[in-house]
Amino acid sequence: MTWITVRRSAQLLFGLFCYGFAIGMMIQANLGVSPWDVLGQGTSRQSGIPFGFVTNLIGLLVLLLWIPLRQKPGIGTVLNVLLVGPSAEICLILVRQPEQLWAQVLLFAGGLLLLAAATGLYLGTRLGPGPRDGLMTGIHIRFGWPVWAVRTGIEVAVLALGWALGGTVGLGTVAFALLVGPLISRALPLFDMRGIPLRAQS
Repeated sequence: MTWITVRRSAQLLFGLFCYGFAIGMMIQANLGVSPWDVLGQGTSRQSGIPFGFVTNLIGLLVLLLWIPLRQKPGIGTVLNVLLVGPSAEICLILVRQPEQLWAQVLLFAGGLLLLAAATGLYLGTRLGPGPRDGLMTGIHIRFGWPVWAVRTGIEVAVLALGWALGGTVGLGTVAFALLVGPLISRALPLFDMRGIPLRAQS
């Protein structure tokens, strides 16, 4: 096993752990869930299907959207499904919900920044994105649109649909939808291990 393989594997695992931990931080901040979780809530309320199962179904449907984009799953895609949930649970155990608003804001902001960095880390290994991130990179590669614009467009569209279905929206939800795209576009080139920069600024 070469050094680059070891480094890529370590970066993938660390990035996925941080990704799940970041989700837990934002949940504990109690300022609003991410747009995808708003969609899951709304769909669950309209269909009566449990939230966890709805989340899996949405992930499956998103994977189907990979087909026309010619995206292929990798080991990172599989590990995303296996590791993000448990690492989020670890955060929920270790990090308590703050009572003061300023502490909630700081926790949410830290979680959002960590999620953007974690996305850059695990996508930078090029071992396969998660379903939602794969949709973002697939559209970016297929059409050449900037990463920040693609991600922001996806998050806003998902948020609008989830809200229309009855999902819960908070200030953190809106902040996530508007900021996650630009933040990820900054993080991606920093951790790209192949030296082939995505056109984040195009």
